[in-house]
Amino acid sequence: MGNVPELPFSRRRALAGAAALVVVLLVGGRLFVHAGTAVPAQPLPLPPVTTAPAAPAKVVIDVAGAVRRPGLYRLAQGARVADALRRAGGATRRADLSLVNLAQLVSDGEQVIVPRRGAPAAAAAGGGADGAPTATGPVHLNSATVEQLDTLPGVGPVTAHKIVDYRAKHGAFTSVDELDAIPGIGPARLDQLRDLVAP
Repeated sequence: MGNVPELPFSRRRALAGAAALVVVLLVGGRLFVHAGTAVPAQPLPLPPVTTAPAAPAKVVIDVAGAVRRPGLYRLAQGARVADALRRAGGATRRADLSLVNLAQLVSDGEQVIVPRRGAPAAAAAGGGADGAPTATGPVHLNSATVEQLDTLPGVGPVTAHKIVDYRAKHGAFTSVDELDAIPGIGPARLDQLRDLVAP
């Protein structure tokens, strides 16, 4: 028998070549697939939304008495009597600021009265010769201090504090009749105070 001619490739080489071809096809196919897929577009970032800050609520108050520019003033809610006096140009030299609670919160529609030294309000706070308060004018419930309210007949320091606390919690008094809501002031006491106080 003649010699069988030797094949140019051995089986091992053929397997190695086939494996290499498979790898090339896999890699090429993967690249082809990825090249064909569209990359999703990234959304453009939106500019930040800037909301204008809400305007603070305002209250309108009446500043009277010993101030440089008495009148109506519009203040931010949460303002105090000291802020009202600044808006009114400050107190005059004759003002008696010891009778004014500068730290008190003001409420819409309130009247802030700065008494003058020696004025009837100051005399009422001092009382008469017999120690009884001399009511020379109405005490304004919306601006009176605890000391001024204490001079009223039948209103002691405890009830005076209750009046101021009620005013701070519920806002300005619109009527003298609202004193009926204060514990310790009944109908008889209200009748007694009706001519001595004003909103």
